[in-house]
Amino acid sequence: MAPVIIVLIVLVVLVFIALIKTIQVIPQASAAIVERFGRYTRTLNAGLNIVVPFIDTIRNRIDLREQVVPFPPQPVITQDNLVVNIDTVIYYQVTDARAATYEVASYIQAIEQLTVTTLRNIIGGMDLERTLTSREEINAALRGVLDEATGKWGIRVNRVELKAIEPPTSIQDSMEKQMRADRDKRAAILQAEGVRQSEILRAEGEKQSQILRAEGEAKAAALRAEGEAQAVRTVFEAIHAGDPDQKLLSYQYLQMLPKIAEGDANKLWIVPSEIGDALKGLSGAMGNFGSFGGNSGGNGGGGTTVPPQNDGRNNPAERREKPRID
Repeated sequence: MAPVIIVLIVLVVLVFIALIKTIQVIPQASAAIVERFGRYTRTLNAGLNIVVPFIDTIRNRIDLREQVVPFPPQPVITQDNLVVNIDTVIYYQVTDARAATYEVASYIQAIEQLTVTTLRNIIGGMDLERTLTSREEINAALRGVLDEATGKWGIRVNRVELKAIEPPTSIQDSMEKQMRADRDKRAAILQAEGVRQSEILRAEGEKQSQILRAEGEAKAAALRAEGEAQAVRTVFEAIHAGDPDQKLLSYQYLQMLPKIAEGDANKLWIVPSEIGDALKGLSGAMGNFGSFGGNSGGNGGGGTTVPPQNDGRNNPAERREKPRID
């Protein structure tokens, strides 16, 4: 009885193991390679799959999602013989599980070595400055080469990124000094331009101020001249309206002499030549006044009659010409 129980237990265990090997559950975005007696049979997709136990075996399970693989820094020589270390990141995806299993032994290692060799070829044709400023160009060229080479492996390279480009320490120091010098130069240029613009604006302001001041002075001088001309015109018209004679003008001239001599700075006073004519006119006027006084007294006492003086008004032919006032 005991041997029969043992046989039954063994059969149950074998059946259980056979069921486990028969039913294969593949997760989403995954694939499995099935071999029968060491030969590729089929690829199991996501879901529930049935295989022949003890005959079919699962060779490899492959993740079909996009993978990110960073590669360590690789020394690369530029066209100007400078060694730079470049870190790269590869974004790839397995599109054919069978090709990724049988066409290449290790597609990760193959992609890494292909990336290094391709990167050296690309960087070898660029100098350091272009290498530092052409990341997009390097990424596009590297992705094109990798995608073409890995297509037969069932791999699609979606993107290639350069994480860092590190030149030698001495080159970094030189670049920092150059950048600092460029910044100082730009700062000096901007400061000089600011000073120049400030001087230009100040000069334009002064010029505009002088122009406005000159225009104001010119208008003021014109108004003063116009006022003086109006005053002279008014005086001239008043004098002509009053019809002055030579005696009145002589008297006014003598009244203006003290005003001419006023002032502490007048150390020397020059008597004009016209003062003689003024004095003659004034003395003549005084003499005529005395003659009129004596005639009135003589008439009262029976003296001789003095003929009236001809002042030029009784005889139009002998009328004096009015002095011109310019």
